[in-house]
Order: sequence, then C-alpha cells, then structure tokens
Amino acid sequence: MRQIPRAFALGALLCLAAASVAAQGKGSPEHIKAATAKVDGAFIRANTAKTPDWPSYGLDYAETRFSKLDQINTGNVKDLGLAWSYNLESTRGVEATPLVVDGIMYVSASWSVVHAIDVRTGKKIWSFDPKVDKSKGFKGCCDVVNRGVALYQGKVFVGAYDGRLIALDAATGKVVWEKNTVGDSKFSYTITGAPRVFKGKVIIGNGGAEYGARGYVTAYDAATGEQKWRWYTVPGDPSKPAENDAMARAAKTWDPSSKYWEAGGGGTVWDTMAFDPELNLMYIGTGNGSPWARSKRSPKGGDNLYLASLVALDPDTGKYKWHYQQTPGDNWDYTSTQPMILADINVDGKKRKVILHAPKNGFFFVIDRTNGKFISAKNFVDVNWATGYDKNGRPIEVAAAREGTKPGDSVPGPFGAHNWHSMSFNPQTGLVYLPAQNVPINLMDDKDWKFNENAPARPHAALGWNTAMFVNAAPPQSKPFGRLIAWDPVAQKPAWTVEQVSPWNGGTLTTAGNLVFQGTADGRMVAYNAKTGEKLWETPTGTGVVAAPSTYMVDGKQYVSIAVGWGGVYGLAMRATERQGPGTVYTFVVGGKAPAPEFVQYRMDKLLQGVKYDPAKVEAGTLLYVSNCVFCHGVPGVDRGGNIPNLGYMSSSYIENLDKSVFKGPAMERGMPDFSGKLTMEDVDKLKAFIQGTADAIRPK
Repeated sequence: MRQIPRAFALGALLCLAAASVAAQGKGSPEHIKAATAKVDGAFIRANTAKTPDWPSYGLDYAETRFSKLDQINTGNVKDLGLAWSYNLESTRGVEATPLVVDGIMYVSASWSVVHAIDVRTGKKIWSFDPKVDKSKGFKGCCDVVNRGVALYQGKVFVGAYDGRLIALDAATGKVVWEKNTVGDSKFSYTITGAPRVFKGKVIIGNGGAEYGARGYVTAYDAATGEQKWRWYTVPGDPSKPAENDAMARAAKTWDPSSKYWEAGGGGTVWDTMAFDPELNLMYIGTGNGSPWARSKRSPKGGDNLYLASLVALDPDTGKYKWHYQQTPGDNWDYTSTQPMILADINVDGKKRKVILHAPKNGFFFVIDRTNGKFISAKNFVDVNWATGYDKNGRPIEVAAAREGTKPGDSVPGPFGAHNWHSMSFNPQTGLVYLPAQNVPINLMDDKDWKFNENAPARPHAALGWNTAMFVNAAPPQSKPFGRLIAWDPVAQKPAWTVEQVSPWNGGTLTTAGNLVFQGTADGRMVAYNAKTGEKLWETPTGTGVVAAPSTYMVDGKQYVSIAVGWGGVYGLAMRATERQGPGTVYTFVVGGKAPAPEFVQYRMDKLLQGVKYDPAKVEAGTLLYVSNCVFCHGVPGVDRGGNIPNLGYMSSSYIENLDKSVFKGPAMERGMPDFSGKLTMEDVDKLKAFIQGTADAIRPK
C-alpha cells in the first residue's frame, strides 16, 4: 500500500477539520448575522433569477409565489418524505408563509409568536412572544392569526396582533425597536398581515373595519422605527382639513349626513401589498366599508372611495398615484385585500405590465399596473350581485343585490369567493392557481343600527362588531364548496379545477418543476401537475391547512415547508378533520424518512343533555347568543366546532356552570372575552336555555 506523505495527510486533516467547523457554524449567531445582513432590495431582486431562498412573504416583490427550482418535479415528487416537523406550540390558526435564507427559517404562529428554525436540523434557534394580552383576542374579527414576518438587513419584522410593529435581531430574537401603529385608540385596530420592506421602509396595514375603523397604511424606517409616512384609505371628519388631495377627492364620494367618520368608514389594509421597483410604485388592496351596509354608511349612495380598491402609492413619500375600485359603494364586505400578483402578460398581442387579482367579490381582474386602467374581469365562481363589468371597468350590478329590507343570499358571501389564502402564478403555464370557495351567508340591513350600540340579535355587537346587517336571518340557500382553480388570466377562464371537501383551503405554491402545492381543509398536503391538475402526491397533516407553502435550497437540496394550524374566521367554529394538534411546520425533501408527529382525535362530548332550563327563555337566549357567541362557537350541536369548541358538545357540568366561564373565566388566557358588565346572571340562564334547547331540538327522535 502506497504511503501518503505526512504533509499531505496533515493538510487533508486540516481541511476536514475546517469543513467540520464550517458545517457546525451553520445556524450559529455569526452565520445568521452574516446571512440575514445581506437581505435587502438588491438581494430580493437577485434571488428572483433562480430563487434559491424565500426571503419575502410572496417570494419576490411581485408576490408570484413561483419558484424557479425544479429539483423536485413531476418525475420525483412521489418520493417526497418528511425531513422534520417542528412544534409551534399553538392551538389557534396558523396562516404564515415560512421565510428561509441560507437554511434559517422564520415563521410566525398565532398570537404573533415568531420562531427561528434551523432547516438543517429542524431545531429551534429562538422564539419571540410579544406577550399580546389574550383577554383582548375578541378585538379582531378573524382569529388571533399572523400571516408572517419580513426580513431585512439582519432584522425580522412582525406585526403584533395588538397593533405593535416590532423589529427583532435576526440572530438572537431580541427586540431592536417597537412602535405602536394604532392611530386612534377608540377603534379596535389589530395587525394580522405580514409586513413588507420596500426601499428601506417597513410597510404595514391594520385590520378592524368590522368594529369601526378608518383604514390606513404606514411606512417606518427599517433601521430606527421612525414613522416616514401614513396614507389613509378613506376620508375623515369633513370639518377638518383633508390630509391630501386624494382624501379631498374621496370625500366627494361619501354622504356626510350619516357622519360616516364616527364609525371610521373602513377600508383597512389588512393584507395584500406588492412592489414594482422599475416603476417605483407599491400597491395595496383596501378593505370593506364600516359598517358593511352602505344604506347606513352613506345613505345617499356614492362610490365611497377608496373602499374595495387597488391603490398605487409612491413608496418614498406615500403619495397617491392611481386607484381602481373593484366594488364601488361596497355593500357586502367585498374587500380587495386578497393577494395580488404582478406579471407581464400578452393582452391582444401586446405585452402588458399588469396586476392579477381575485378579490372577495368573485371576479378575476387584470389591471394595467402602470396607470390603474381596467383591462378585463370575469367571474371565477357564480355570483349574484353583478352580471359583469362594462368597458370602463364598472360593475353591472343586479339591482336586487342592494335590496336590504329582507333577507337575501349574498353570493359570494362575506367569507369571499377568495379570501386571504395566497394564489400563485406560473409564467411557464401562464396560469394562476387560485383557492376559491363559497360559504353560504344570508344578509339583511339593520334599519335601527347605531354605532357601538349593543342589542340582542345584532351579530357580535356585545364584542364591538358594527356591520349594520343581520346575518342568516333566514337560512341561506347557496351551497358550500372549496375549489382549486387553475385560471388563465388572458383567456379569463379556468384551465382545470379540483373540487375540495370543504371551503377554506390553503394557499398555493407553483414551481418550475411543473408542480402546484396546496394544503387542504381536510388535513392533507397535495402536489398537482401544474399543466393538467393531476394529483401526483399527498401526505396527511393531521389538521386542516390554511397557510401557503414555500420552497428553497439548502446545501444543494430542495425543500418544501408548510406551517399547519387550523383556524381563521371560518376555522373558529367549523372544521373538516377529526384530528387536532398543535401548530406544526412540516418540511419535506425527496427521500425524507422522519416520523410524523402525533395528533389526537378531536375531543367532542356527546350532544349536550340534561341541563335544566326554562323553555320560555330560549327565544331571548337565541338573541343574546347571536350578539355574544355565535361567530366563535357556531350554532350549538349544528356546527361541530373548529379551533374553538362548539357548546352543544360540551359536558353538561360546563354548561350548568357557564357563569364560571363567561365572567373572568380560565379561558381568558386562551382568548375568551370577559363578559363582566356585558351579561347578567339572568342573561347566562337565557344562554343556557338556548344552548340546551337547541341541542334538544336537533336530537334524533
């Protein structure tokens, strides 16, 4: 055997030792600091060329969620297996898309808790809990969720549920700075959306229009937290000077006789944003009216700018550039806050810079992003409020859809034909992969509504809701569905569809491997052929999925990750699975063999029986239940519960002692409101009568 020279052997050993040290250094504070310090606008634009990392919410500034990775493809996706799973230690909804840079993952869970995870090991690096007061969970309409974080120059930015914007050191999770984004504390502002960073500014919007709020979007200096600008989406009190020309123009489209500014007007920017560096334009989607009913918000009519609109702003100054209103005079909670995608597509033989958008109202829009001009719109689900859009981009409304004097099905309803669940665009197929749905809802104007007036039968009025509408005063007639649509934005028609078990399915990811990934409400992660819709792979996730996946490369291997945790507004009271577990990050790789985490059977007692009650109190209890309980707990015994239990399947001892829960009860630590001062013991007796009476009424004879 030939002897290896001693010097060569020593050199080889030194190289091996250096490689070992380098490998051990991955995931260290020094490595994280170096890797995340590089993340800025130039990094995000450069990453778009090959997309090895997932550095921002929608992958790139255009929010395409199209990965150019193809190591995982139609040929080998069947061999995907679990690399690792990570416990997010949460029981409420998880809506975040994981960000990953050089193997370091950042993902948020419910209550705005942020986790840093080493992709190479699946182990926690750090976690940060902003310590949101859980007794204030009722101040948001749609679960205590968070859609994700932003990453920029060594900092992680998260919007806390209670309205704080927080900058964390990416290596340690320590707070660098913190700002309160709430402009007027008399309104119930929250944050559930992911921040974005454009040109060194952290951009964030707020939620709250169901409660009464004036929408706005704010920019903060990423380094210091200094507020740089704020742009309101709707006009304020007309007795005060308008903040800018855009607000002065908007005020002309509102009827001041209703004093709309007292209920804020709405238009909250609670989700979508995108950025075009070449045009130096950032885009936001605005929310619904506050209250929902235009007859109360603006009695003499009007478009009510800038509700339910796409708006372009200058990211440097926040100055208005253009808008396109998708639902003038919104009357149905038809927000335009659903995810938008920037794309360059051929329209009538000419390349156009466009925004692709599928808001709640059921129409798929193609809009020129240079100037906001309407190109086309076509309904992607059945709708009953409009027959289409004219050449000027105005909806051709069905007159009866605004008739609010009697109950009528709103199709789509306030859950939307498409909600916040992310869609993706694959330029290789030319298709948008869109989670569509219908959740049957019946609406009727509340002619006696007054702002912040709590009255029985007004939906969640005791918790601050101000919709000026009754919900399901008559049983809705439309049918529920969930559907994945591969939509052709040029032809404005579906290329293929997949019917799902339930509404409220997760967002999508598409890749150069000719794949579409989506999690489902019934607890699966699925991969489809992007061209044909053929199902190629699936794996159980234990509980329903609402978030969108991300994909990235680490040390030469492509991974796919999804954060799972059933919830959101639909998931509070409904579900499509029988198992439950903590919020979980699943990470998959070809050939992965890790064991799946254990989930438990959803705990449901038998239909409630044996609680003594006075039948004469059932009717009054019904009205109280609607104004205090229904949106969280659902209808007793009819719904099955979501991430909050259905009271029709609780133990009889729990309902008999209901006062112990509603008045400073132990569940306040999990988000249960305290009803002290809102309900009396007599009211609790009426609620018990309704809960047990309803269970008795539906019990099989």
